[in-house]
Amino acid sequence: MEDFISVAGPRSWRNAGRLTDRLNERRVLDRIVNAVRDGQSRALVLRGEPGVGKTALLGYLSKQAAGCQVAHIAGVQSEMELAFAGLHQLCAPLLDHLEMLPEPQRDALRTAFGISPGPPPDKFLIGLAVLGLLSEAAGPQPLICLVDDHQWLDRASAQTLGFVARRLAADPVALVFAARKPGEELAGLPQLPVGGLREADAWALLESALVGTLDTRVKELIIAETRGNPLALLELPRGLTPEQLAGGFGLPGAVPLAGRIEESFRRQLDALAAQPRRLLQLAAAEPSGDPLLIWRAAARLGIPPEAAEPVVQAELVQFGTRVRFRHPLVRSAAYRSAPADDLREIHAALAEVTDPASDPDRLAWHRAAATAAPDEDVAAELERSAGRAQARGGLSAAAAFLERAMLLTPDPGRRAIRAIAAAEAKHQAGAPDVAEKLLAMAEAGPLEELARARISLLRGQMAFSAGNSSDTPRLLVDAARLFEALDARLARETYLEALSAAVLGHRTSQIGTLEIARAARGATAAPPGDSRAPDLLLEGMATLITDGYETGVPAVQRALSVFRDGDLPIGEQLRWLFVATRCAIDIWDDESWRDLAIRQVELARAAGALSLLPFAITQRVGMHLHAGEFATVAQLVEEFSAIKEATATGLPDFGTMILAAWQGRSGEAFRLIDEFVADMSERGQGYGVSLPHYTASVLYNGLGRYADAMASAELASDQRDDLAFANLALAELIEAAVRSGQPGRAAAAMGRLTELTLPSGTAWGLGVAARSRALLSEDDEAERLYREAIGHLSSAPARTELARAHLLYGEWLRRERRRSHAREQLEVAYGISEAIGMSAFAERASRELRATGQHARKRQAREPRPRAAAEALTAQEAQVARLARDGLSNPEIGTRLFISARTVQYHLGKVFTKLGISSRSQLHQTLPPGPGSALAG
Repeated sequence: MEDFISVAGPRSWRNAGRLTDRLNERRVLDRIVNAVRDGQSRALVLRGEPGVGKTALLGYLSKQAAGCQVAHIAGVQSEMELAFAGLHQLCAPLLDHLEMLPEPQRDALRTAFGISPGPPPDKFLIGLAVLGLLSEAAGPQPLICLVDDHQWLDRASAQTLGFVARRLAADPVALVFAARKPGEELAGLPQLPVGGLREADAWALLESALVGTLDTRVKELIIAETRGNPLALLELPRGLTPEQLAGGFGLPGAVPLAGRIEESFRRQLDALAAQPRRLLQLAAAEPSGDPLLIWRAAARLGIPPEAAEPVVQAELVQFGTRVRFRHPLVRSAAYRSAPADDLREIHAALAEVTDPASDPDRLAWHRAAATAAPDEDVAAELERSAGRAQARGGLSAAAAFLERAMLLTPDPGRRAIRAIAAAEAKHQAGAPDVAEKLLAMAEAGPLEELARARISLLRGQMAFSAGNSSDTPRLLVDAARLFEALDARLARETYLEALSAAVLGHRTSQIGTLEIARAARGATAAPPGDSRAPDLLLEGMATLITDGYETGVPAVQRALSVFRDGDLPIGEQLRWLFVATRCAIDIWDDESWRDLAIRQVELARAAGALSLLPFAITQRVGMHLHAGEFATVAQLVEEFSAIKEATATGLPDFGTMILAAWQGRSGEAFRLIDEFVADMSERGQGYGVSLPHYTASVLYNGLGRYADAMASAELASDQRDDLAFANLALAELIEAAVRSGQPGRAAAAMGRLTELTLPSGTAWGLGVAARSRALLSEDDEAERLYREAIGHLSSAPARTELARAHLLYGEWLRRERRRSHAREQLEVAYGISEAIGMSAFAERASRELRATGQHARKRQAREPRPRAAAEALTAQEAQVARLARDGLSNPEIGTRLFISARTVQYHLGKVFTKLGISSRSQLHQTLPPGPGSALAG
């Protein structure tokens, strides 16, 4: 329901519009209108206490917006639990443009609004869809969206609109919010504080509200106490005697100003007769503002139509096409003024007249509010509403419905089950504290073993989400053990989660990976011939850890072959591909690593699983680095940064750190490594600690700082449970130890590396093992091994490893005084390293070439003019240009970068101008070429 002060208030309110200067605020709003008319986007938050004039300023903005479309919504406190209620109100008039959106976004919005069924959409995909919808709607005419009482929007709508406001770029769209105290959803947006009136305006407004005369000192006291708040100046004097006014409104600050204003409205309500007051309470209880609905409920309560006259004459509310209160505090005061029994009667009447087919969730909420004692029928109805909310992606709403259902459940056992469901929903909605309280309530009731297992599972998932790697594996194993006798499939999946969590956070885990793997292998096995992909993955991981690589690698390979075939449900792939891809790295299978990493990103993009996309991109970054496709890595790092900015994901940006190290940008790389080691050590995550140390060892080896490389590689390889990066660090350790004159340490690492690579039989693993063993060998044996390594690595997607094999072979040949043969290998090493962008290794090869009496031949710069022009592009223009060059459409580029297709077109126009071209096809000629255009896949 809206505030109608600016259009239909009493005379004093209309006067307030003329008396209030608000020059600064009006100038800011005028600039917003002008910017949108010029095709620019704007976002603003009007911040101020109730009654200070935020709604009036929104009304001013609406009146100034000639030539623009204006969409105006307001949050309603009683609708906070209805998922996407506010967003639907804003977008409903714009849905004619829905077909212009990419299919995943279109489907997400249809599902969120309940237009069509579908899997629960990712919240960030909904945000992209709304961004695109507003952009498309603003095509014919600029669009200004006004959101009043933001603090009372449902959480799903508030989060989405905050996301959209931060992603507006070159769209003729403005989003202006009014909020008492902006929440985290609006963090980072420009804010305009709206304070009280200037003294002269406050004085004049108070004069207009008073009947009779009042001492000057008392007026000064009133203005001081109200701090110039227009609503307080107008409303607080109402109903007070001259004696009360003479004493001011009480001690300053004794009661919050909003509370005193509401109390003033309460006094006005108390002056009404019973029926008009009850009509006002009824209207306050129905957030839709539908007058027909309210009058049907009024008839059931015996409230006659003439009861409206006193409340309309008092200008507390208006009955028109919608029921509108003068101010939200009037509505709040009306609702709070009703005794509990009266409120239940009011909600019961509203439930009776609410259509169960078109509005089942509002019906359920009214029935719940009308119920004083536990009622299974009402609880079940709320539970069904929660299911609908979850299906639309409204996790906060689902949690609220489930929590209310739990409170109304008469049976203690069923109440505990619903408490667990509510806790699960609260956890998914990002409210872990409330989830923990609900779990405690569940544990207080009678619980079966399955319920206890669910509680343990949820506690493990909550610990993992909170970054508590020491508790997570233990809690998940406890849950898995409970599930064994109850649900064998769920037990296996939980063991797989526990094992994955232990690998990622084993360093301070209360239970080791070996213990988890043994427990998993002792659990109920999948029936013969009925093993699912995650069952095979669990068997492979557990066998690898308990029995070693000789026995474990074939089991992991069986699982990976199932995932590579791709004949699995999309949901199952999205859930487990990250673990499967990690296993491919563990067993040196870079062919599977490549296939699975690419598919994981493709599926996450196609399904709109934007919450999973950062994890998928991180694994793909590593794969392309391994392949020497640094240009693709740079694009993925940019995409990761865009996602991180848009979604505020807490996942560290491993890609930027690793790319800097491989490129030899030592200053930046060392800074990032130090930051990551400190951060991950604090969290106690083994995965996070071993990776930066491994990265440092690569960088130190490239720089020729072998003692430092050895120290870093030992730190990484000591994290044996980490498998992947501990394994990779062994090769770095062997190279660094040999160069540091520590053959004993190198030999010990070689023994481990042999055990880990030979069972895999992959070209990558065999090539790295042969190259490392060559470092410890002499004469013909060393040369044979170097050639063997180059042969293996030439057939693998491992150009970085191949370049280093040529480098080490060339260095060995030079020390053997075979200069001409050394030059051949060093020139190849330099050529690959320089072409890839491995600057430190290229410089190392160049130094070795100079030692043979030959200088490295630099690649000649080509097309200097276009390159210089390309360097004039901004970071976002360069991103857009590269993706357009690689064949992506504007909507696809927008999805990658979390901007609208219109903004993409705007940036492309800038690119064309700066590069002096007129079409996308010319981008190939003007942008610096680089490998990895397959990224479009």
